[in-house]
Amino acid sequence: MEPQGEKPVEADGVTITPQLLRSHSGEFALESILLLRLRGLGLAELGCLGECLGLEWLDLSGNALTQLGPLASLRQLAVLNVANNRLTGLEPLAACESLQSLNAAGNLLATPGQLQCLAGLRGLEYLRLRDPLARLSNPLCASPSYWTTVRALLPGLKVVDGERVTGRGSEFYQLCRDLDSASRPSSGPDPSAAEAQPWVGPGYWELWPTRGSSILEEACRQFQHALQECRDLDRQAGDSLAQAQQVLSPAGSASSFIF
Repeated sequence: MEPQGEKPVEADGVTITPQLLRSHSGEFALESILLLRLRGLGLAELGCLGECLGLEWLDLSGNALTQLGPLASLRQLAVLNVANNRLTGLEPLAACESLQSLNAAGNLLATPGQLQCLAGLRGLEYLRLRDPLARLSNPLCASPSYWTTVRALLPGLKVVDGERVTGRGSEFYQLCRDLDSASRPSSGPDPSAAEAQPWVGPGYWELWPTRGSSILEEACRQFQHALQECRDLDRQAGDSLAQAQQVLSPAGSASSFIF
């Protein structure tokens, strides 16, 4: 099953070479490359990309990649975009211990088990497997239990498919998902359905006191004090300059030599 969206450029045997890396990064030493944008180049093989040991940000979207083997050596990699390729597995990423953000929408990931390799990445907080705006997805996203399965498998995630799942703002996305589920047509009325309950708990909409207000007030006070000191120094400097000009003026010099 091909993911929806614009298909990657047909593979034509393009392989990453040191020359290609230098031309796209401007760096001579591969170990010095920190950021690489290799989008839509028709890449079928990653070649020597694993030699970029300092790489932190990598965009490989819109190519024809089927495997990510060389990425296993990129221990500093924090952000990776492999959307719109032909990947059937992400196993090499298990060694990318610094990975924080992964976009793998528009590939051929068919089962939740293919995400198991990401479970050991403690820093992984952002994961995208489908992108409705770009019309990219994966076969596993079609499962009704997709969302809950990903959450259970990777509990450390903060954002999934662009929606915050933990922390501030996650309640809004959860509310939208609940509304979407409730709006789906059912086969018939359920007499045992529970009575509708409030979406949020008591006091949810109450205004909370601003945190750290005393710290802000103290910072403002110190700023005003420093500003006043600057004004005083400016005035003193102006007075000193006026006195110096008066002493060094020609009139003052002539009068000092009159007997």
